[in-house]
Amino acid sequence: MEKYFYIAVGGSLGSIARYWVGANVSGRLGTRFPYGTFVINITACALIGFTLTYLGSHFELSPAWRFLIPVGFVGAYSTFSTYEWETLSTLRSGAFMLAGLYSVGSLVLGLVAVWGGSLLAEVFR
Repeated sequence: MEKYFYIAVGGSLGSIARYWVGANVSGRLGTRFPYGTFVINITACALIGFTLTYLGSHFELSPAWRFLIPVGFVGAYSTFSTYEWETLSTLRSGAFMLAGLYSVGSLVLGLVAVWGGSLLAEVFR
């Protein structure tokens, strides 16, 4: 039950951070390019890479940190970072074709799914 508490706390903080960073970056740089989301996704990638590597090599740290930061905070801040971490992990395991399939498949099918969802929403307008 304790892990769900840490995930919830991290998730709430990650959601707030996502809104704050997105609004501030977009407010400063404009919305012609999705700068806010871009900055969020790149910083989330750096954060998940750092925390999972650091926590993986410091076994003396409480497992609660794994639930609080990469699962809760980064999970709510951006799921793009999880996608990138999983791609890196697959590459590190030597499964290059699988990593390529996952990467390209996620990009293409994700775009198709967003488009399909958008079209479906237009039907129910």
